[in-house]
Amino acid sequence: MLSVEDATRQVLATARPLPSKTVPLAQAVGRVLRQDVVADRDFPPYPRVTMDGIALQFSTLQAGQLTFAIERTQLAGAAPQPLADSQAAVEIMTGAVLPPGTDTVIRYEDVEFSHEPSRRATVRVLPPRAGHNVHAQGSDQPAGARLLTPGRVLSPAEIAVAATVGAATLAVTRRPRLAVVSTGDEIVDVTAIPLPHQIRRSNGPMLSAALALAGCESQEFHLRDDLASLKEELPALLTNFDAVLLSGGVSKGQADFLPQALRESGVREIFHRVAQRPGQPFWFGQAPGGAVVFALPGNPVATFANYYRYVQPWLRQCQGLPAEASQPAFAELAGPVEFKPALTYFLAVRLEHAADGRLLAYPAPTAGSGDLAGLLAADGLVELAAEQTQFAAGSVWPVWRFR
Repeated sequence: MLSVEDATRQVLATARPLPSKTVPLAQAVGRVLRQDVVADRDFPPYPRVTMDGIALQFSTLQAGQLTFAIERTQLAGAAPQPLADSQAAVEIMTGAVLPPGTDTVIRYEDVEFSHEPSRRATVRVLPPRAGHNVHAQGSDQPAGARLLTPGRVLSPAEIAVAATVGAATLAVTRRPRLAVVSTGDEIVDVTAIPLPHQIRRSNGPMLSAALALAGCESQEFHLRDDLASLKEELPALLTNFDAVLLSGGVSKGQADFLPQALRESGVREIFHRVAQRPGQPFWFGQAPGGAVVFALPGNPVATFANYYRYVQPWLRQCQGLPAEASQPAFAELAGPVEFKPALTYFLAVRLEHAADGRLLAYPAPTAGSGDLAGLLAADGLVELAAEQTQFAAGSVWPVWRFR
């Protein structure tokens, strides 16, 4: 059987960047940027006042002057007017442009106002230097600086930066389009009342939900355990989607026709079976047109584990994210674990941060590959190496987070 490491390399070798698409700024959040975003002017674009107070020349304070006539008031958004009298001050508001002829702002809390015979301000607390309470023009970023580069996921912070430079549209990666296919004659629709020998479909909604969180578009299908039906319906899926996620029908049962149906539909088998638990019967291939096929075992925990271990890193690479975005976190086992088979073991764990910042993984094993509800107590899957059987508390392992 193929090792997990070899399976990963072969899966990621098929990942190809998806084309870009230009979208309105309001629709870009969560997408992967595919262009540079450049400062169209200095950040900030003018010397910006950061406190309500009075603007004056620092040199007058150095000369011993403490009381200043208020020449006028300037609000944020008003065009600045030069200080006419160098011995006076301008009452100024946060966000306003620093008036020419001034270089320092004294906040309201550090001055005292009087109104006789005219409005005047007396400085009670001297500023430490010229430029106090002024955000200097271009001190954050100069005009022409590259603020955002391709491969960045657009969070609200990136959206704000794009907006401030006037980027009303952005080039982003087109959303991956995936077909999510459940197989099995025992599977019925979510809205159906199952007979005693049937179960409701859960892998399809689970995979569709995971894909939605990954920024993908998906459509659900259900195929019967029938070779002729599979061969009839698979070609359209292979043509119309970037990838096909199948669950069930890939093991050695008498009704597990998927590997044969895929091969006879022209899909090149890259591997079948990986030395792991859960999810050993995992089948992977690629159609002539480029569509990738992840045929996952039907047991829900196995489907779940294979999605986060293989499908999600593949999707991230296709979306143009940097390689590190496809890497797991690392966590310290909070308790000892024993696993004797010579297989990579994906152990469900509950994750907590210790007071010193360590990420601790508390084993929360499911009752088997069919125990979907067991995942409710977990936050991720720790990947334990096939070469060991004993895993000590305090040892550190990769963890694939799903919560």
